[in-house]
Amino acid sequence: MTDTPLDPPAFEVVNPDGKADVLLICDHASSALPPEYGTLGLEPDILRRHIGWDIGAADVTRRLAEMLDAPAVLSGYSRLLFDCNRQPGNPMATPEVSDGIVVPGNQGLDEEEISKRQALYFEPYHSAVEHQLNAFAERNVIPALISMHSFTPIMDGFERPWHAGMLTNKDVRLVSGMLDALQAHPGIVADHNVPYSGDDPSGYTVHVHGEKRGVPCVAVEIRQDLIDTHHAAQTWAGLMAGAVQETLKTARPFSLQPITDWRGALRE
Repeated sequence: MTDTPLDPPAFEVVNPDGKADVLLICDHASSALPPEYGTLGLEPDILRRHIGWDIGAADVTRRLAEMLDAPAVLSGYSRLLFDCNRQPGNPMATPEVSDGIVVPGNQGLDEEEISKRQALYFEPYHSAVEHQLNAFAERNVIPALISMHSFTPIMDGFERPWHAGMLTNKDVRLVSGMLDALQAHPGIVADHNVPYSGDDPSGYTVHVHGEKRGVPCVAVEIRQDLIDTHHAAQTWAGLMAGAVQETLKTARPFSLQPITDWRGALRE
C-alpha cells in the first residue's frame, strides 16, 4: 500500500460549508479506475455503462448541492473497483459478474487485494461522510441524509416505467413529502421503493450513516435516460431541490431515531 495521494481522490466534497440542514451523498459518482487496474479487462465503453457507475447521478448531486446550499460527498472511483454501497465482505463489493458482464479484473481476488481496495477506495469515502455528519452533530443539527443514485431504464428485459423512486427501510420521515412534491408535476411517475426496495440488506450507506445514526434518510433513484446529459441532469436537480425544500418545511423538527437492527448482507 502506498502513501501517494490518489488521483483522482477516493472522494470529493462539494460545498463543504453549505448552510442547509442536508447532507447529499453519491456512492456511484464516478467510472474512474486507478492506472494500475487499467479497465479491469473491460472495453472502455462498458465502464461508462450503468455497471460502472450511476449515470447522471454526480451531475444531479453537484447541482442539487448548489441549489440547496448543502454539502455533498461523492465517491471517486467505479463501483466495479469496490462498491461503496456494499458491506465489506459481500462478494458484490468486487463483483466478478455485473448484469451478465464478466469483469476479468475481479476474478478470483484474494483477501489481500480486496482489503487493499477497501482501505484505499471504500473507507476514505465513508470516513468523509462520517466527518460531515459529525460536523452537523457538533452544531447540534440533525440533517436530512439524501443518497443520490440512478437506475438503468431496462433490466432483465423489463422496461421500467418509473421516472424516480424513493427508497426507505424503516425511516420514512422524508419519503411521503418528497413523493408528493414530485408527483405534483404532471407526467412524472414516482413511487416508493422502486425499482429497488430500501429494506434490501445488500445496500449499505443509508443503513449505516442514516438509520444507525438516527438521522432522517432516503435513497433517491432517478432513471438514467432522464439525466444522461448535463442539461437534463440540471432539470432533475431543480425538481429534486423543490421536493427536498417542500418536504423539510413540513417534516421538521427532527429527532434522532436510531435503528440498530440492520445486519447487512454478506452474500447475495
